[in-house]
Amino acid sequence: MLTSFRKAQQSSITRLAALESIGALPAPYAGARLPFAAGLKKRGPGAVIAEYKRASPSLGDINLGLEPEEVASLYARAGASAFSVLTEGAHFKGDVDFLARMAGPGLPMLRKDFLLHPLQVEETAATPASALLLIVRMHDAAALVAMLNAAKRFGLEAVIEVFSRDDLNKARQALAESETVAGGLPAIIQVNNRDLDTLILSETPSRELIALKRDGEIWISASGVTRRDQVIERARLGFDAVLVGSSIMRERDPGEALARLTGTALVEKGQ
Repeated sequence: MLTSFRKAQQSSITRLAALESIGALPAPYAGARLPFAAGLKKRGPGAVIAEYKRASPSLGDINLGLEPEEVASLYARAGASAFSVLTEGAHFKGDVDFLARMAGPGLPMLRKDFLLHPLQVEETAATPASALLLIVRMHDAAALVAMLNAAKRFGLEAVIEVFSRDDLNKARQALAESETVAGGLPAIIQVNNRDLDTLILSETPSRELIALKRDGEIWISASGVTRRDQVIERARLGFDAVLVGSSIMRERDPGEALARLTGTALVEKGQ
């Protein structure tokens, strides 16, 4: 699937290059960016990043009738610490405009996409996003450093996604060579339990890689969390946050589903 995801990015990169050639790239967002990692630390361990996802290759369409503004409000009331906003269009029916449309509740936002080019970082910088996702397996070492430096230049935090020990080593090397940590931005590692090459889901990556966490790093476990006890378990393992998407978006009421994960519903019922 990664090859398909990569190919789908070319039209976006071509469009942005054309805009750059005529000096028409969108201006950087003028407002203050909410801190992403600090927001998770404030609410964690056990912080929940709630994702707005309209479709996926494994599930097809998901709750297309729910608009970004509606979901943002539901998530905020249900105890989300941050939003993950899927902006990839070809496979997930996302749009970069969803970031502005979900900004109302005032929570940090992660742009989740398969970003390959610094121009896409600049495009992200024109939105109120706090952070962007960089998937290690989609970049060689030099390109990953370039993307990290571009994010730093625009004040965007980078969530670096890994699936294996090799990915983690590559991520740490890129962080060491980039301006990220030296420039005062946090090292944020996201372990995806779904192999994006095969789409197979397993809890093994989170369980094995968390033992390698270093002081000062922020760690997120993504995919496969469907119950409150799993949120608690990941926190006990050492994760600062979990990211959930399909498991709540495919419910009739994503806000209610999220509340069960954050514990908000239990608090409201006095349990």
